[in-house]
Amino acid sequence: MKRGELIELNITDLRFPNKGVGLVNDKWIHVKNTLPGQKVKARIKKRRKDHIDATLTEVLERSPQEVESFCEHFGSCGGCAVQTLPYEVQIEHKAHMVRQLIEDSGIRDFRFNGILSSPDVYEYRNKMEFSFGDESKGGILELGMHKKGRMHDVVSVPYCHLCDSDFRKIADAILIFARESQLPKYNKNSHEGFWRHLTLRKGLKTGEILIGLSASTQNELDEKAFVEMLLALPLEGTIVGILHILNDGLGDVVSGPIKTLYGREYYFEKLFDLTFKVSFYSFFQTNTKGAELLYQTAMDYMSGFDSKVVFDLFSGTGTIGQIVSKKAKEVVGIELVPDAVVAANENAKLNNITNAKFIAGDVFVKLDEVKEKPDMIILDPPRMGILERTLEKILNYKVENITYISCNPKTLAENLIQMQKFGYDVEDVICVDMFPHTPHVETVVRLQRVIR
Repeated sequence: MKRGELIELNITDLRFPNKGVGLVNDKWIHVKNTLPGQKVKARIKKRRKDHIDATLTEVLERSPQEVESFCEHFGSCGGCAVQTLPYEVQIEHKAHMVRQLIEDSGIRDFRFNGILSSPDVYEYRNKMEFSFGDESKGGILELGMHKKGRMHDVVSVPYCHLCDSDFRKIADAILIFARESQLPKYNKNSHEGFWRHLTLRKGLKTGEILIGLSASTQNELDEKAFVEMLLALPLEGTIVGILHILNDGLGDVVSGPIKTLYGREYYFEKLFDLTFKVSFYSFFQTNTKGAELLYQTAMDYMSGFDSKVVFDLFSGTGTIGQIVSKKAKEVVGIELVPDAVVAANENAKLNNITNAKFIAGDVFVKLDEVKEKPDMIILDPPRMGILERTLEKILNYKVENITYISCNPKTLAENLIQMQKFGYDVEDVICVDMFPHTPHVETVVRLQRVIR
């Protein structure tokens, strides 16, 4: 098989994240965005050590498990890759992929406790990021998601089923305003233009809404008209902040200083009985009810942390650390992003928590500066996982129990191999679905130190 060659194959299994696999001439072929039971046509892309990557060109036969899509934008929008599967089948596939990934890495003799469903399957997202662009070159201005298979094209998604109804109203209104303004969309190649991105955040339990318009400083926004238009919208929630992100960066990301057009640069949300101040750039789990389920699951795996010193490493805004602090003797959190640490310490004061502190810096460096010694450790790293030298330093504390929360099963499996070498057995693994209709999933692992 040569690069560019078209082949037909039957998809028989899945590999994380959402790559269908099938055999052709005794060669394993991996095809992204395919499902078991499908017959597909694909184009050979790249030869790997143990398989060949191919790109989907056409689904010739649907899987017997597939159903009709629930979304009006299916086929054009690039999101919700597994939406044609019933939800119970989606989570079965996710659990299967995670378990297989861990077992294939050589980890054995652990209890796999399945997967927990998201409390909400639709309208579960408390944060959405939309892009300005056009669906085809020179077309009318759109505001929405990237088109399927085309990262430079944008399709409007006024009926998106993942986001809050207020988000849909706000995005629709801003698109009309943008079209009428006659200001140009930002061109990623020439780096000219105005409209770039729109970020919407909402507290599920508080109803507070934060609006962030990412746009360049090359043109003048009619700020008064923009704010008045948004405040006049009939929303279920309440707008507490309207921000202009002064984005003159060359990358296609939301970045830059914030100019407050109305209200404040943060909103409040609640998890369990705690209140959290979430600033515009702060990380906060995008599924609020799912976050409560995730953190409760993690705490269930941390049996016996009462009156113990707990390290919350890669702590973000300190969410789980503050939840654990209700029973722990002391919590020490370390996080690389300074804004997140500021938010964590502010939230600790807001919730009258006096036995938790959060430190800004690289975990590898800051562990040498912390005087406390942990009895238990929580790990919740970013998608890249934990660097080998950092993980080694963490494991040298030789605590009895470690709870690892992962948003990327691939890097999780790599870290678990190293932890096993340092005398930690994987006792329990469970998945928590935070992202229905997408391939993504959270995984919680309980590790126990053993003496061999």
